[in-house]
Amino acid sequence: MGHTPAGLAGHPDQLRWNARYESGGKPSFAAHPLATVALSAPLPPGPVLDLACGPSGSALLAAASGRAVTAVDASDVALRLLAAEARRRGIGDLITLVHADLGAWRPAHRGYSLVLCTGYWDRAVFATGADAVAPGGLLGWEALTDAARRLRPGIAAQWCAGPGEPASLLPPGFEVLDQHDAGEQGAKRQLLARRR
Repeated sequence: MGHTPAGLAGHPDQLRWNARYESGGKPSFAAHPLATVALSAPLPPGPVLDLACGPSGSALLAAASGRAVTAVDASDVALRLLAAEARRRGIGDLITLVHADLGAWRPAHRGYSLVLCTGYWDRAVFATGADAVAPGGLLGWEALTDAARRLRPGIAAQWCAGPGEPASLLPPGFEVLDQHDAGEQGAKRQLLARRR
């Protein structure tokens, strides 16, 4: 995490999340419940991709199960926290950190047995994530809904999934295993889908 990629220099996502992680306490490193469900389901061999990972307990859980993990985030502070915890647990060699803008970064086509994103919404990034799921693999996604905007009016509309999304945006070849609203007043929507 020594240098900032050119596309991230001064990027608002990097600045906002770095400030949040620098000012907060120690992360919990708890795996997201959606990741726990996905990692306990049948998965084909292959690595895990964690998009907008932050200091991800989900990446740590996947690596602890022996899976190689690619963890991508705009915040170099979050990635440093994740790297330090992975080293502390003795699984640092299983996690590849990618400091990148998700709008520009592209994963391998159908290269991951599980693609996770829990806390970030962008339709183009969702399409990129779905494309990265290997045959038989899972896509786990959690996004804010319009209910989140009612609870916190400062949230931008483009950060929230629309009605039926993200399932309605899945390309052909996916089977929706579950999509439901969660959190306070349904402020978050979780999707779990498998590529046939």
